[in-house]
Amino acid sequence: MGNVTNRSSRLWAFALADYWLTFVILYVLWKSYKHVVQLRTQYQSSPKARPEQYAVLVRDIPQPPSGSISEEVDTFFRGIYPTSYESCVVVTDMSKSSKVWNEIETCRRKLAHSEAVYEISKKRPTHRTGKFGLYGPKVYSIDYYKEEMEKLGSMLKDEQRNANSKSQKGAAIAIFNSRVAATSASQAMHSEFANQWTTMAAPEPREVVWGNLPIPLVQRLVRQFMVYVVMFLTIVFYMIPIAFISAIIALDNLEKKLTFLKPIVETPAVKAILQAYLPQLALIVFLALLPMLLLKLSTLEGIPAQSHIVRAAAGKYFYFNVFNVFLGVTLAGSLFNSLNAIIDDPKSIVSLLSKSLPLQATFFITFVALKFFVGYGLQLCRIVPLITFHLKRKYLCKTDEEIRDAWAPGSFNYATCVPADMLILTITICYSVIAPIILAFAIVYFGLGWLLMRNEALNVMVPSWESGGRMWPHMHSLILAALFLSQLTMLGYFGVKEFVYAALMIPPIIATLVFAYICRQLFYPSFRGSSMSAASKEAKEVPPTESVIEEYTPKCMVSSHGTKGTSDPEKHDENI
Repeated sequence: MGNVTNRSSRLWAFALADYWLTFVILYVLWKSYKHVVQLRTQYQSSPKARPEQYAVLVRDIPQPPSGSISEEVDTFFRGIYPTSYESCVVVTDMSKSSKVWNEIETCRRKLAHSEAVYEISKKRPTHRTGKFGLYGPKVYSIDYYKEEMEKLGSMLKDEQRNANSKSQKGAAIAIFNSRVAATSASQAMHSEFANQWTTMAAPEPREVVWGNLPIPLVQRLVRQFMVYVVMFLTIVFYMIPIAFISAIIALDNLEKKLTFLKPIVETPAVKAILQAYLPQLALIVFLALLPMLLLKLSTLEGIPAQSHIVRAAAGKYFYFNVFNVFLGVTLAGSLFNSLNAIIDDPKSIVSLLSKSLPLQATFFITFVALKFFVGYGLQLCRIVPLITFHLKRKYLCKTDEEIRDAWAPGSFNYATCVPADMLILTITICYSVIAPIILAFAIVYFGLGWLLMRNEALNVMVPSWESGGRMWPHMHSLILAALFLSQLTMLGYFGVKEFVYAALMIPPIIATLVFAYICRQLFYPSFRGSSMSAASKEAKEVPPTESVIEEYTPKCMVSSHGTKGTSDPEKHDENI
């Protein structure tokens, strides 16, 4: 499109292509949304009952004038649902019991490891009790860990009693005896005030973020606003910390601050490598830490479910990529490369933009090709996990549990893979009319991605939680955002090309906004919770209330670990 002259009649072909692109994307999104809603309905109405279908998350519980939170919840819900409400699991301050439980779990694993070493070598393993085993008295590992587990077990029981009696918080999981009752309770307004007795469908037990459940509504709103402010500053000014770090680790500054490195960095070969890669290293490290920062920010919002945190982090990462990768490269390549010409002749900015914008398509075509050649190649080989597993198995793993943990493939990292794919889709949509050849590379990228991800989903990855397709509305919104950005780009570009009928690019923009509104009103409510029609389907077996309570009881509040091992060698004095 960059070769087409201004006011050329050939611009009509690109205008029609933009209309066709809009129609195809909206049609596919409509069909896909309907299909995902049907899949979600089948999942929710499955005869196989799941604990979360009988549970409701209750937040913002008012502090009772007398009695405990659990008694207040029982009284409140039994008055509204006398025949269907069963019991509740009240959220408590589990920080101390969780810490003790983690210590017990660490001792249990170390005890099993020591016993496995004893079985193999027939020699009693020893270690020092100081930090990292570097100092302190030397003790027999098996005896030491057994005694530690006994001490920690009694501490855990005390902390559990204190948490259940003195540290109840204003949130709970209410248990019902039918899916219909739980669905109705999760969608009802239980108080005249919006900041009291708020309910929602309970997350799956594996993905509950217990620390966020007691956060009050007003505090959640304030946290959300503050996180959005921090995220805006991160997106807009992220180059400042990178530039600061790059300046600190610049070779000249390192020589001044760390004089002992001067003989090394003065070597010509070393100096050339450091000058070439030190600044890029700062960028790589920062971008590697960014997903963890976004997950932490999303957690601070007070979101109750891990899947929701991942979706929120994925959205933040997507907009970061669009602003700093897509728009950053496009605008920088168009403006800064032509800065001298613009200064000499300010009137030439329009013509320079019309010539420079299409040239960035070459960069993005290369970017997409590199992503599927290198990215998918490494992901398919899984060479790093393979090497890591064999090293761990040879030198570290002694028990079956350690081998399973080393071999475990993990789950999909949706917080990074979804934004990465959405960035490629955004680039493809925005440049599909300007440089249609990018479509061939995008087809290869998403075709290989479909084969690879399908194989990993079926044969490799083990999901950490299941949200019933709730990622789809989020992806749907990101695709529409990419289409909207493409339409704005085309509207401006037709103006740069002095196309007489550039105003004809406005109807696709309006159609996209109307389509987004209709989809949100028509389909999105199905993803906030379960429909009554799906909940009314008969389940094969209703889970007992005790089993649902057990599922929603955190591990640190269940019971202490046993202290017996697989071997019980004769005890000796601890100190050697």
